[in-house]
Amino acid sequence: MIAIISDVHGNKEAFREVLKDIRSITPKIERIYCLGDTIGYGPNPADCLDLAIRNCDVAIRGNHEEAVLNGAVDFNPRAAAAIKWTQEKLQQSPCEIQKRNNRYLDELKDTAEPEEGVLLVHGTPRQPTREYLFPQEIADKRKMQEIFALIPKYCFVGHSHMPGVFIEAGEYIDPKDLMKGIYMLDDAKCIINVGSVGQPRDGDPRAGYCTFNGDSVVFRRVNYDRQGTMFKIYFDTLPKSLGSRLERGK
Repeated sequence: MIAIISDVHGNKEAFREVLKDIRSITPKIERIYCLGDTIGYGPNPADCLDLAIRNCDVAIRGNHEEAVLNGAVDFNPRAAAAIKWTQEKLQQSPCEIQKRNNRYLDELKDTAEPEEGVLLVHGTPRQPTREYLFPQEIADKRKMQEIFALIPKYCFVGHSHMPGVFIEAGEYIDPKDLMKGIYMLDDAKCIINVGSVGQPRDGDPRAGYCTFNGDSVVFRRVNYDRQGTMFKIYFDTLPKSLGSRLERGK
């Protein structure tokens, strides 16, 4: 059994509760895969990098890791301000921690295939760190055909912060429409957006992630101390809207 997380975005409170939930699952979770954006937006980037380094067996690069390393290209003003803040915050860590974090960020790859038939990307296989895949785009036949042509069987993504399943035949399934959040896999290719740990945008403010056992995907939601995270954002120099959106899950 594997847990797949994405888009922690510096939200230590959410990340810790998700890790607790992962440890509570039976049968035991054997590996954790991270689809990127562990940092950016949230108030605890160094702590979240530490949790990822210590707990994730496979991790790939998101657009926020890319921006911290290379600059916030094509970011909106709020996101760019959060990147600048994150860069400065990471530089406040002790020298050895900075070196470890920089090495970790620099060594992240854009994609991973940790097992047969499974592709991990942050955005899409066409543009691994940049391209979004929103639910309504299931109707864009050309885009979906090009993306599905690049995946072996199952592809796990994040980036949009909106969990769901895209099926090659042209169907999108919202986890809210699944019994207990369980999607049974078959021979059809599918793309699974695992949602966001630290900044959900599907109207549900709880931290989100999924588990995968080869036969099914289970979408899970976890409560965490949102007020604690929001307080830290409000009383630092991060854009205040990054706090208020956590309450709305938008």
